[in-house]
Amino acid sequence: MVVAAGAAGCSNTVDGRAICIGCGPNEPGLPNPTPPTTSTPSGPTLDPSESGYVYIQTKSGLTRCQLNTASVGCEAQFENPPEVNGEPANGVEVSADGNVRWLVGNLGDIPATTLDYSTYHAVGWTIEATNDGTRFTNDGTGHGMFVSIEKVEIF
Repeated sequence: MVVAAGAAGCSNTVDGRAICIGCGPNEPGLPNPTPPTTSTPSGPTLDPSESGYVYIQTKSGLTRCQLNTASVGCEAQFENPPEVNGEPANGVEVSADGNVRWLVGNLGDIPATTLDYSTYHAVGWTIEATNDGTRFTNDGTGHGMFVSIEKVEIF
């Protein structure tokens, strides 16, 4: 008996008309929510010259590089470079397949685009320019290099 009295005391009545979403011709349709996108927007694309090269320099102006689909080569006064033919190397090049080559040379008067600290895309490479250095990653192979005055890392 106590159970029956308890159930009778728990009754609620709500005045109004029952609504069943989607059950009648007068019910408005609800939009399906779009899930948020998780991909980050891609950065600007740097267009190559007629010869197929993209020329860039870092925001500091201490490193200049040229890129094409096959490789990235950078020129700088590195702190501890290896010697090439008895001279300290001032250039490093990495191929799309991860092979590295140090050299002595000069890129000359190239029409370089100065990069801000951001991410860029050029001729099949992703370029991540930061205050610490610049990372070049080949979009197809994942190989590349990180370049700064203090160090060069090949991956």
